[in-house]
Amino acid sequence: MTIIVTKGTLDWAYPPFILGTTAAAMDVEVTMFFTFYGLQLLKKDLDLKVSTLGNPAMQMPMGGMHMSMPNIMPMIPGVDRMTTTMMKNLIKKKGVASIEELREAAIESDVKMIGCQMTLDLFELDRKDMIDEIQIGGAATWMEEAAKSDINLYI
Repeated sequence: MTIIVTKGTLDWAYPPFILGTTAAAMDVEVTMFFTFYGLQLLKKDLDLKVSTLGNPAMQMPMGGMHMSMPNIMPMIPGVDRMTTTMMKNLIKKKGVASIEELREAAIESDVKMIGCQMTLDLFELDRKDMIDEIQIGGAATWMEEAAKSDINLYI
């Protein structure tokens, strides 16, 4: 299975890591290709945030109800940070693994993680800021894995 990871926000980090680690636990060989904003998930120091902008489906449980954020709310300073704190508290309260824990589980499960060289160059990111357990490659590196995979996901 290959997964192309293109998003670097807290909420978008969960699907690829959950699917990747679940597949690995089921003895599926998994390769994750982190490109554009998804490359942020390979940084040693994560400071993931939630963005409510353009996410009308986002509802947070509060007081027995589910609160939606009006699309204009992210324009107010501090709203994204507040929403991120609420989400992290909910994750902790519900016993959901953190992204750091899921990433470590992926490493322990021998999930191959490839950081996109073009994205490193494009955004002037330094390899030394990334976790050690990855390889660096490009689209051709992913294509080699995808061509022999039964499942190819784009998240």
